[in-house]
Amino acid sequence: MTDKLPYAEVIGDPIDHSKSPLIHNFWLNALDIEAEYKKTHVTPQGLAAYFLMRRSDPDWLGCNVTIPHKIAVMDYVDDPGGVRERIGAVNTIASETGGPLIGTNTDAGGFLQPLLRDKWKGQSAVIVGSGGAARAILFALSSLGVPDITIMARDRAKAQALLNRSGAPGRAIGLGDALPAADLLVNSTSLGMIGQPVLDLDLASLADNATVYDIVYAPLETGLLKTAKARGLKTLDGLEMLIGQAALAFDIFFDAQAPRDLDAELRALLIAADD
Repeated sequence: MTDKLPYAEVIGDPIDHSKSPLIHNFWLNALDIEAEYKKTHVTPQGLAAYFLMRRSDPDWLGCNVTIPHKIAVMDYVDDPGGVRERIGAVNTIASETGGPLIGTNTDAGGFLQPLLRDKWKGQSAVIVGSGGAARAILFALSSLGVPDITIMARDRAKAQALLNRSGAPGRAIGLGDALPAADLLVNSTSLGMIGQPVLDLDLASLADNATVYDIVYAPLETGLLKTAKARGLKTLDGLEMLIGQAALAFDIFFDAQAPRDLDAELRALLIAADD
């Protein structure tokens, strides 16, 4: 691939762990599309300069946004879909030549895909974390009509403000509090990621048919998922949401449907990349 190809990318701090380039380039190759997808390290202090530079590049199609920028990037984009009000975080930015940068969120749809596939019908959920990913997950679960949602976070006041802002039914508790009974537990934080502290939770209160969903994908089997499997609970790993949200973003960037019939091959490639 040459530097003159149209391209999209993912930005974050850190960014080395990102598997998004592998996913998008796999699909681009499968569909024989002449474009590429990169990853670029951007610090919080460098966001303004980054967007100024990219807006002058005619080959730039846009970017995905990961930790810690999903809230901060809203200051740099137009929001025709009302993402700021509905979710409060942006993870996908599309560049229109000569036009504004358009912000949207594919995390919510990507998160829901495996739950809808598995016909999940739970009535209660616990979300660990209160950052950008948690906002999208809260929106997604609220859209399913889940009547009982608990947000567990270090900053309980921030978690309660998030619930209040969304209008979702539920409560906020501290990260050190006991895990309440629930049909679904979601880790939306970086805890358990390579280089980060573990997420140490006692899962005894979860229903026997509960699902534990960890959006961390490096490592793919986190300590949380190992604990859940030991209890015989259903688990969903971080590749589920990662691939789901990437497919929605792929359509936005490259105006093509991701070949989801190749998911098994893609997952094998992503797992092999960790070996």
